[in-house]
Amino acid sequence: MSDEGGAGEPLSDRQKREIATWFLSNAPAGEIHYIAKDVRALLGNDAVYEAAAAEAFPEYNKARLVSIELPDRSGDIIISTYGEIDKNNYLDPRTAQVATIDHMKQTCTKLRPAEDEELPSAYIEEFSGKDIEGPGADFSFAAVISAAKRSPQNFCNGSWCSVWTIEFNYELQFVDIKGKIQVDAHYFEEGNVQLDTNIDRKDSTRMQSPDDCAVSISGIIRHHESEYLSSLEESYLNLSDATFKDLRRKLPVTRTLFPWHNTLVFGLTRDLAKELALGK
Repeated sequence: MSDEGGAGEPLSDRQKREIATWFLSNAPAGEIHYIAKDVRALLGNDAVYEAAAAEAFPEYNKARLVSIELPDRSGDIIISTYGEIDKNNYLDPRTAQVATIDHMKQTCTKLRPAEDEELPSAYIEEFSGKDIEGPGADFSFAAVISAAKRSPQNFCNGSWCSVWTIEFNYELQFVDIKGKIQVDAHYFEEGNVQLDTNIDRKDSTRMQSPDDCAVSISGIIRHHESEYLSSLEESYLNLSDATFKDLRRKLPVTRTLFPWHNTLVFGLTRDLAKELALGK
C-alpha cells in the first residue's frame, strides 16, 4: 500500500486503517481471509492491520450472514444483527444457547445456555400456543436465511443471504412481510467476474391459526425467492445473446479475428492513405 496520498503527502496510519477496512469489508463472499493476507502484507504494519481487521471482520460476518458451526455439533449459528447480544456473543434461537465468536477466525470458541433476559419475549416463544384470535399486542420477528458455495480451488465462490421481517398487526388481523435478498458470486479464473445484486420484496397475508399462518408465511417467502432465482437463471441464459455482445467487439462477417500480430495487414492502411493523399 503506497505511502503517498493524492497530493504527495504520506498516508497517516488512520488513512491506511480506513483503506484496509474498506478492502476487508468489501471482500467477495468467502474470500475475506485471502484479502486479509494480502492487505496485511501491503500494510507492513501489524498494529494498523489488527485495528482494521477488528473493525471489518465483525461487520463483514454480520452483513454476509456468515454461518459458523457450533462446537457441540448441534448445527450452525448465523451471525446477524438480530442475534447479536454484544460484539462477540450471539444467540442461537434454535437451541437457546449463546455462542462466543472469534470473528477473525470465524469460529465459535464457547457455548453456554442463554440467560432469561437474553431470550426473545415469552410471547413470541409461546406464539404457537396462544389464541391467535384473542386480544394481544402487535409484534414482529425476522427470518434469516443464509447459504454459501465455496470452491476456491475452482476459482469461484458465492452466497445467498435474505432477511424477512414479519410484522403482526392484531387490530387489522394482518401480517406484513418484507424481505431483502442479496446474491453474490465471484469467478476469478484468468479474470475477475463478480455478481453483486440485491432486491427488496413486499407481501402480506391475513392472520390465521398459528399453523396456517406459518404455512402461509413460508409459502410467500418460498415464492419470492424462487421467482428471483428464476430471474437470475434467465439472465444467465441470455448473457451470450445480449450482455456479452454489448461488451465485446463484434467479429467481422468473415467470423475471424483481425490479425493484429501480423504487421503486413497495415499495408491496406498505407495504400488508402496514399490513394487519398492523406497527411499532405
